[in-house]
Amino acid sequence: MFAVAAIFAIALYYLEAWPFWPVILICLVYIILMLVLSTNVQFNFFVKAYNKNPEYPENSVALSFDDGPVENTLKILDILDKHNAKAAFFCIGKNIQKHPEIFREIIKRGHIVGNHTFSHTRKMGMLSSKRIIEEINKCNEVAEKIGGVQMKFFRPPFGIINPKTQRALKKTGHQVIGWNNRPYDAITKSPEKILERITRDLNRGDLILLHDNMLKTGPVLEQLLVILKQRNFSTVRPDRLFDIHAYS
Repeated sequence: MFAVAAIFAIALYYLEAWPFWPVILICLVYIILMLVLSTNVQFNFFVKAYNKNPEYPENSVALSFDDGPVENTLKILDILDKHNAKAAFFCIGKNIQKHPEIFREIIKRGHIVGNHTFSHTRKMGMLSSKRIIEEINKCNEVAEKIGGVQMKFFRPPFGIINPKTQRALKKTGHQVIGWNNRPYDAITKSPEKILERITRDLNRGDLILLHDNMLKTGPVLEQLLVILKQRNFSTVRPDRLFDIHAYS
């Protein structure tokens, strides 16, 4: 992306098509625009993602959890059971290998699981299409071996979707599941602040993103489910919110 912009700027400069500084400005705007589009799955720019469904016939929201399974996932499952709520868990392949019994427990309790790549690398935006395909396929292979499911749902780490991810998903056939309610619980210390971000503008058909690898998620979830009941919201799994199949 940066290389294309740089080549474009240099070419125009040497061809004397435009003055140099306007060219640089245009290239900077282009780079910023691509970065914004690549890091926000809600824009549906490179691929179609399911982020919310305000047309859902019931007054419901969907819950989703990223980055498990981990030991704390069991606490999340118990809280969900207590409130008779179902959710989606987007799991990291290496964590499935580390906690196979917890992965199976998620499925056993009536929740759905989705692909969150095998390693959840911070270099996701730099990976080639081939490497992204390998990350997705390896996670799916582990999930099928341990849980007996062929996952169709994919949530990109950090919400990064770029042309390379687009090409990879065309090969794997996965459906991107995003979100529209993100309280940034992974980087916010205060449970009260996280809860306030979720509930301040909560609407029918919202898809909430939380992380089951965070200890603070349990208390936040407990309070959230109480508030949802007070506001006459029910919870529904994302596959039912969007009327699509989670597994092949």
